[in-house]
Amino acid sequence: MTDAITPLKALEQKVLWLASWTIHNANQLRPKGDDLKVGGHQASCASMVTLMTALYFKALRPEDRVAVKPHASPVFHAIQYLLGNQTREKLEAFRAYGGAQSYPSRTKDIDDVDFSTGSVGLGVAVTAFASLVQDYVTSKGWSKERPEGRMIALVGDAELDEGNVYECLQEGWKQGLRNTWWIIDYNRQSLDGVVREGLYDRLEGVFKAFGWEVVTLKYGALQRAAFAEPGGEKLRQWIDGCPNPLYSALMFQGGAAWRKRLMDEIGDQGPVTKLLEKRSDAELAELMANLGGHCLETVGKAFEEIDHDRPVVFIAYTVKGWGTPLAGHKDNHAGLMTPQQMESFRQQMRVREGREWEPFEGLSLPEAELKDYLAKVPFNARGRRRYASPKVPSVGPILLDEKVISTQNAFGKVLDQLARGDSKLAERILTTSPDVTVSTNLGPWVNRRDLFSINPIADTFRDERVPSAQKWRFSPEGQHIELGIAEMNLFLLLAAAGLSHSLFGERLLPIGTLYDPFISRGLDALNYACYQDARFLLVATPSGVSLAPEGGAHQSVATPLIGLSQDGLASFEPAYADELSLIMDWSFDYLQRDGEGDPNERTWLRDETGGSVYLRLSTRPQEQIQRKADETFRQQVIDGGYWLREPGPNCEVVIAYQGVVAPEAIAAAGMIGEDRRDVGVLAVTSADRLNAGWQAAQRARIRGKAEAISHVERLLAGLPPHCTLVTVIDGHPATLSWLSGVYGHRAVSLGVEHFGQTGTIPDLYHHYGIDAQGIASAAAAMAPGRPVKHLRFAG
Repeated sequence: MTDAITPLKALEQKVLWLASWTIHNANQLRPKGDDLKVGGHQASCASMVTLMTALYFKALRPEDRVAVKPHASPVFHAIQYLLGNQTREKLEAFRAYGGAQSYPSRTKDIDDVDFSTGSVGLGVAVTAFASLVQDYVTSKGWSKERPEGRMIALVGDAELDEGNVYECLQEGWKQGLRNTWWIIDYNRQSLDGVVREGLYDRLEGVFKAFGWEVVTLKYGALQRAAFAEPGGEKLRQWIDGCPNPLYSALMFQGGAAWRKRLMDEIGDQGPVTKLLEKRSDAELAELMANLGGHCLETVGKAFEEIDHDRPVVFIAYTVKGWGTPLAGHKDNHAGLMTPQQMESFRQQMRVREGREWEPFEGLSLPEAELKDYLAKVPFNARGRRRYASPKVPSVGPILLDEKVISTQNAFGKVLDQLARGDSKLAERILTTSPDVTVSTNLGPWVNRRDLFSINPIADTFRDERVPSAQKWRFSPEGQHIELGIAEMNLFLLLAAAGLSHSLFGERLLPIGTLYDPFISRGLDALNYACYQDARFLLVATPSGVSLAPEGGAHQSVATPLIGLSQDGLASFEPAYADELSLIMDWSFDYLQRDGEGDPNERTWLRDETGGSVYLRLSTRPQEQIQRKADETFRQQVIDGGYWLREPGPNCEVVIAYQGVVAPEAIAAAGMIGEDRRDVGVLAVTSADRLNAGWQAAQRARIRGKAEAISHVERLLAGLPPHCTLVTVIDGHPATLSWLSGVYGHRAVSLGVEHFGQTGTIPDLYHHYGIDAQGIASAAAAMAPGRPVKHLRFAG
């Protein structure tokens, strides 16, 4: 390591040391209580140090937003530590409870994280959708005082194996992507080995095909200077032709190995030999390690020369483990420096024992000069860069007067009513869908509110006077973003739009629609969005096997369990339009809550500080119940359930249903009512909310709050011990089976556990035993009393 001669070079050295020491401390020094490896990625960090030093300490502006390569988290934390946004205590507790996170996290870390990363590839692609959201916000004229920022991803080359990256590239091309940089750490090593030869050519071709500018950072300043010497061209040709595994192996072996190989293969007893002999082994090793991604001069100049808003990818050649004893070894991905290697590394960095965490220890420039430089770093000039945005007031529930309607159709009509008005709420709604806009009932909204595009695009069919129900025009004023059919892109756009208030200071209320079974196709991105605490309304339809003619590939079984278990996502499955209207009105407020309120003593819900919402709807029309939606009814719908038919004191059977099977549950209650006393019908609007309240109340009682009681406990409190619960859902029966555990009632849970098949709804409901006869038969088999005539029983 050469002496630090500029503040930027000194900071590069310090970032490499702090990142490496943070991981070493966590694994080798901090008491752990067991022999398990804590983990961390010293080599993956090292290859990113120069790129991140040039980026954070020179190139970035406060309005820029960055997604950091997951394994470079310690580098990010070290940079934030030097900028005053991270504490020594958090670094010392890296990967421990309450410490700096393994991968950068918006919600878990205290430093200035723009996008959480972890599941590889997702942090890359979200930057493109954040840029699209920035364009959307800017086009509305809401943030004229804030300059546009660049959405930047620091990308590990192995992340480019993830398919969602390429789905994102295609969508970005369609949407006219701007202000996006991807910086690829092209170290050519992954967890299990070294990448295949020729990958660079493939990457370059893909990015150029989608309209990106490709900037290759292959040679550093030392290498370029050597190439200009006599014999230098042969050295460049050798480097260009050297296989990736060999280059890595020689990096690990060091200067003597480099000299022998180069002399054997291109030594000529002339200019090339002189070029090599004029350098010591250490200088030769430094020269060969001076790839473009490890040269501050090269990297900084490349960043500065971008003077346009077109998307840019920087492919930066690097060495995994650069600057450390791990450099180049094929096993270094999860490898850790031994105590002996770390001691040698400490001496190399001139860090005295006991002063490992000191920000300026071992650097050759005065501390005052470095502090002055850090104080002027543009990126950090305004401090923490998260915005806040005021809440958008609700217009209240929009209740419909249809006698028969499906929940999906009701959803479309509610949005249509909002689109007709000029409320602030309607202004801030952004809808999106992966090529199923019409079939998920967003058509009327789009007809009134247009599709979004920076550049206007006329509706050719309308201009040519071709009759069409869809009057779709693209304009900067549009409020719908139509996506291709990739569900990963849908959830990544919802993630970015759901963070708009924080990233860009402007509140959006994103609504995404898709087919319910295909939630699973984008589940990783959905989880990623929720982990970041992005706020959006997810509307999925149709539920379960109610899409009977389409067969098993288009029927959803597990999605209610996803809604039940996904953190940050409140799940509802209303059966009736009035329930849906109340839930949607509540959701628009819930999406905007920001850590406010108390634990809610009345309902004991875990999530009253807000989150995203998932509505599982159906295309099956239902006869509507005419009733008054008073405050008590509203609150019970929101809390997760209410008595559609109140059980009597001698109740023998309760039928609890969720969603579109309401008519079957009601009919079954009528069928068994003559032979079973005081039958109750429990309408569950949200198994998720009921379960959340129950879990929270139990935790509260364990912690000494004996008075804590949940909504579901209140609902079931009056049931006699001998009462049987029959639960039913057009989905996996486990969604409601837990209700029996609230007070220990006997129960049978009905639903769908296997892939469906084609047929009619009555055929499939009969097949799975969730039709009225099947529900009644289950009740008759489980509850005491006389068997009901004409009912079938499971064999």
